[in-house]
Amino acid sequence: MAAVSPTADAEIDALVGRLLTASRALVGVSARSLADVEDTVTLSQFRTLVVLDSHGPTRLAQLAERLGVGPSTALRAVDRLIATGHAERRGSEVDRREVVIETSEHGRALVAEVTQRRRAAIEKIVRTMPAEHRDGLVAALSAFAEAADEPPVDSATSLGW
Repeated sequence: MAAVSPTADAEIDALVGRLLTASRALVGVSARSLADVEDTVTLSQFRTLVVLDSHGPTRLAQLAERLGVGPSTALRAVDRLIATGHAERRGSEVDRREVVIETSEHGRALVAEVTQRRRAAIEKIVRTMPAEHRDGLVAALSAFAEAADEPPVDSATSLGW
């Protein structure tokens, strides 16, 4: 494997710094979009709902892997979401011995509500950007999301954590 040049290291470091700055802005948008429902679900529980909603019925081990947490942590989140009516457990249609978790109707409605608020806030930010930077941003963020193995959010009805 070839060594990375000091110039490339500096460019990557600068890019990481810009992404951290942008992520602070996005975390702020995320926090504000959840403000009205924070007594219902936490940020991590909402992330769990989004992952469940975007992937459909999921086994606990798959969910934990997608969230980047241990199975016991995922189980605690799922138990809380089931207790509040945001998620459901049921037998798998593929293998009746397996149990899958999915969002309930109540959970899907919550995800849609929060996502719409988040989409509106991000749209407001994007509209203030110079138009000539938007295409490059779309390409760069698409590549970033693909490298992070995040499913795309393409339409007004799609999910966005």
